Amino acid sequence: MTPPKAPDPSIGRASSADLSCPEGGSPSCSPLSVLKTRKDFLRAARAARQGTPSMMVQARQRTSDEAGAGIRVGFTCSKKVGNAVARNRAKRRLREAARAVLPHAGRPGWDYVLIGRADATASRPFEALKGDLAHALRKLHSAGK
Repeated sequence: MTPPKAPDPSIGRASSADLSCPEGGSPSCSPLSVLKTRKDFLRAARAARQGTPSMMVQARQRTSDEAGAGIRVGFTCSKKVGNAVARNRAKRRLREAARAVLPHAGRPGWDYVLIGRADATASRPFEALKGDLAHALRKLHSAGK
């Protein structure tokens, strides 16, 4: 008996590091990249922040000597959100909201960190979650003017 063939890796879902523009997105839509180093998260923690019912959003404009011109985004949930299953679910929802909202409402050259809230991030309706993110971005960018 021969073993079954392995699935084709090019078919299927994109990796979490590939937060690119949604299907049929505008040509000016810049792909998102993911913050991974502690240093980037700490820099964002010292910058502006805006709370919403479902998340906390931290945003900072990168300096000219930092690499990258696109939008960078990071996601985090503390143990207050729940066990690993609950934290992963909340982060998946934050990633999808970022994928939908940031290419249109975010600004190139900025770093964003989305922090999940206990009970709210996982249970809030998805349209409201996206609305919260868009509202937070409007507030953050209007405060910088």
